[in-house]
Amino acid sequence: MTHVLLIDDHPIVLQGCKKLLEDAGAQEVDEALSASAGFRLYRKRKPDVIVVDLAMQAGALSGLSFLRRLRRIDQETPVLVLTMHRDPMVVGRALELGASGYVLKDAPPEEVVQAFQKIRVGQSYLSHDLASDVVFTRIKEKSHKLDRLTPRELQTLTLVAEGKPYGEIADELNVSYKTVANICTQLKSKLGARTRPELMRIAIQHLPENGGLGPVIHEPRLGEDPIDDF
Repeated sequence: MTHVLLIDDHPIVLQGCKKLLEDAGAQEVDEALSASAGFRLYRKRKPDVIVVDLAMQAGALSGLSFLRRLRRIDQETPVLVLTMHRDPMVVGRALELGASGYVLKDAPPEEVVQAFQKIRVGQSYLSHDLASDVVFTRIKEKSHKLDRLTPRELQTLTLVAEGKPYGEIADELNVSYKTVANICTQLKSKLGARTRPELMRIAIQHLPENGGLGPVIHEPRLGEDPIDDF
C-alpha cells in the first residue's frame, strides 16, 4: 500500500494530481493546502511518499522550507517536487535539500507518473532538460563562487576548511574573535551557507589548495545558527 501526502495550494491541482497518483497505484492520498499544514499531516500520518509544490503562500518558495525542515528529522521518505519553477538554481537547491525527484507542472501526465513510480522505490528522477541546465549552472557557479571574496575572506575561509575554531583563526590572523565571527557571517551570506558546517563543506569543495583533506564536521550547538520555519 502506498500512502501519499500531496501539498499544493491550488485545489484544482490537488484534485487532478490526486486522481493521477491514484491511477498510478497510490492507495491513499492526503491533501494539504500549505507547507505548514503539510508538515503537520506528515507528523501525524507518516506517508510513504510526499509530493510538494515549491511556490505556495503568495509565491514564496515555502516548499524549500518544507524540504529543509523535513530532512532535519527524516532522510528516508521520498519527496517529489511538482512545480512551475524551472530556474536551475531553484532546481539545484531543491535537490541539495533532499528532493528525490523534480518535475514541472507542464510536463505530460506520463512523466509525472514515471517520476512518482521511480521515487517510491528509492530511485531519483529529473527530466533530461532540467538535468542539463542544472549541470551547466553548477559548473559556472563553481568557477565563479570565490570571485567575490576579499583576500581576508579567502584567508578566513581557508582556515575554516581546516576545521579551526574561531578563536584559533583569530589568533592566526591577529584579529579579534568578533572580527572572525563577522567575516564568517559575511562568508555565509556570499556563499549561500546557513551554518558553519555548510560553510566548511563549501570551502572544502571550492578552495584549490585544500589537498582534498576535509576536517571532521561537527554540527552546530543549539542556538548557534537560526532555524528557518515556514
